[in-house]
Amino acid sequence: MMRAAELYGESLYDLAAEEKQEQDILTEMQDIGTLLRENPKYAALLSEPSIPKEKRLELLDQAFRGEIRPYLLNFLKLITERGLLFQYAGMCRAYERRYNEAHNIAVALVRTAASLDESEKTKLREALEKQSGKQVVLNERVDASLLGGIVVEMDGKTLDGSVAGRLLAIRKKVEEIVL
Repeated sequence: MMRAAELYGESLYDLAAEEKQEQDILTEMQDIGTLLRENPKYAALLSEPSIPKEKRLELLDQAFRGEIRPYLLNFLKLITERGLLFQYAGMCRAYERRYNEAHNIAVALVRTAASLDESEKTKLREALEKQSGKQVVLNERVDASLLGGIVVEMDGKTLDGSVAGRLLAIRKKVEEIVL
């Protein structure tokens, strides 16, 4: 059974795609997600059951009318009315996942022991795009535990070219031989 966050996020994507507004709504959803993360008291206020529903919806109108697409404002009102605002981040992820699928985009999580420079990122992105046949968006994380090298997670696969990964592979081979 599909979770509410997935159902709502994917339904909003379907509507946005039908209206050819999927990129605009994605950008606005991400901006609202940032706003809610940075202002948790605002999200709590919108979710407070002791505040009448009409007042909470009015707060959304005051904050967002004319600033975001009407479909997204109505979506925010709907999830606020239904007490689902706390699942907004999951709804954003579901929307973005559908957007990426529809636009042939892959998101790659890249972990390195030290930050990559721009030319390294460009070369890596180009290599991943050539391998996957998709446009690749890199999300980089520095992870000192890797000791060196790189680990890429994309499309459910992990490519481990880290020193820590190589040492682990060697250790497993040695254990197989010894045992």
